Amino acid sequence: MKPSLLLLPAALLLSCGRPAAPDLNPALSSITAGDLLRHTKVLSSDEFEGRAPGSPGEERTVAYLTGEFQKLGLEPGNPDGTYVQRVPLVGLTAQTEVRLLAGGKPVSVKAREEIVALSRRVLPEVRVDHSEIVFCGYGVTAPEYGWDDFKGVDVKGKTLLVLINDPAIPDPADPSRLDERMFKGKAMTYYGRWTYKYEKATELGAAAVLIVHETGPAGYPFAVVGGSWGRENFDLRRPDGNRGRVPVEGWIAGEKAAELVRLAGKDLHELKRQALQRDFRPAPLNATASFHVKNAIREVHSHNVLAKLPGAEPALRDEYLIYTAHWDHLGKDPSLQGDQIFNGALDNASGVAVLLEIAEAFTRLAPKPKRSVLFLSVTAEEYGLLGAKHYAENPLYPLAKTLAIINMDGVNPWGRTKDFVIIGLGNTTLDDLLAEEAKAQGRVIKPDAEPEKGFFYRSDHFEFAKLGVPASHSDAGTEYLGQSAEYARQKRDEYTANDYHKVTDEVKPDWDLSGAVEDAQLLFRVGYRVAQDERWPEWKPGTEFQAAREEMLRRAAGAP
Repeated sequence: MKPSLLLLPAALLLSCGRPAAPDLNPALSSITAGDLLRHTKVLSSDEFEGRAPGSPGEERTVAYLTGEFQKLGLEPGNPDGTYVQRVPLVGLTAQTEVRLLAGGKPVSVKAREEIVALSRRVLPEVRVDHSEIVFCGYGVTAPEYGWDDFKGVDVKGKTLLVLINDPAIPDPADPSRLDERMFKGKAMTYYGRWTYKYEKATELGAAAVLIVHETGPAGYPFAVVGGSWGRENFDLRRPDGNRGRVPVEGWIAGEKAAELVRLAGKDLHELKRQALQRDFRPAPLNATASFHVKNAIREVHSHNVLAKLPGAEPALRDEYLIYTAHWDHLGKDPSLQGDQIFNGALDNASGVAVLLEIAEAFTRLAPKPKRSVLFLSVTAEEYGLLGAKHYAENPLYPLAKTLAIINMDGVNPWGRTKDFVIIGLGNTTLDDLLAEEAKAQGRVIKPDAEPEKGFFYRSDHFEFAKLGVPASHSDAGTEYLGQSAEYARQKRDEYTANDYHKVTDEVKPDWDLSGAVEDAQLLFRVGYRVAQDERWPEWKPGTEFQAAREEMLRRAAGAP
């Protein structure tokens, strides 16, 4: 040993031969409020026409994202050498005549204002005639909770009237609270999602489903339903043309549902009370529903856009971390007076901007992370998570080698926060990494303050989670620096009431993206650790997706 080496500290000697930890500062500093705003303004500009799938706005969006990925020097995300994955969609624009009779009397309903009904069957015409309406509580069969709203009653050919969300079961020891042992208490389970209710109705052979909409539990007013569902809708193109799905899917405003039930000789408030009892049975109503759906059908060749940063370590290069953010929004509505473009600035041009900034940050690393990182911007989230569903069902890289999904759907546009909110906190070990990295920022993580609205099931990560891939979805913090305790609630409520899924979702003059920068840096740091760490992220014991992951890994290992 040379004499000079004898003077080196032992810690330094131990580090000899190991690569130095990379300096993350160049990567972190590349994430800026100016760049976030620039990308958001471009994607939410009128030129992009609201970014609807199958529109000129999609073409511009795909071109923009592809160009940005190329500028960053990222490889094409598709093994075929392109930056896109084709997503076969079908566009369905329904004109629906609805006739409701209750107690022998017609019940008038205003389309898009009080009722929305459509068919996702790829057929030019779908009819349901004089179908008996049956109130089926929450429309839930959950064996693990000993709960069954149907009790074996035959509902084939019936129209099911069901309540939104999960059964809200009071705690026997404290009726002011919900029972945590039933449907996660205040938090929503998948049984509360409208997608589950339609799936269950399909399984039981129902003719139609009307979900009773209530603004509080839904988290948005009925105008959002009418504005989204009352126009062209999309679905994945299935070999059977979706003929196996329940013929008619719909929503009815709470006040109109109460009127329908009253004219049928019952009281909706009382039926709702009964629906919270384990012994509830479906209640036939003295009412019928008829639907005549005429579908205008078009084939839509949409696209997920994706780029790849290959891992630096050959032995780990075929393991992937995926960042996701949906690029689509609601397009244009020529029937509107004045502004007709749903620009979708916060939802979700801003999330795509974060995706691009995190992608840039990873390109600034030297050396690059051990594992590969995929940046995936998906289509048709607004129409049922369709782009994410298509990738999850047709992965370009095996899901068994996909370590985690980190999803971005909207950013914090109102300044810095002391906290960072995780939707579904406690589901995965990703939360532990987030907590550590938030602490390094001088921040803390918190759970979703509105778990009853089921946000975990409402964005793209869910399509991966339900197949078993550990997934993280986050939201803006609620403790704004220098603001009152009510500031976060006030701003969120203003956005929900005034801008969510409306043409007014545009970049605002008072936006302050300093908090969005910190959130993006946090998500980058967590993703970097996933791409480097020896241990893969996992579902925590007892979570609803743990078994799916274990089965996926077992099959990938060749176990019988």
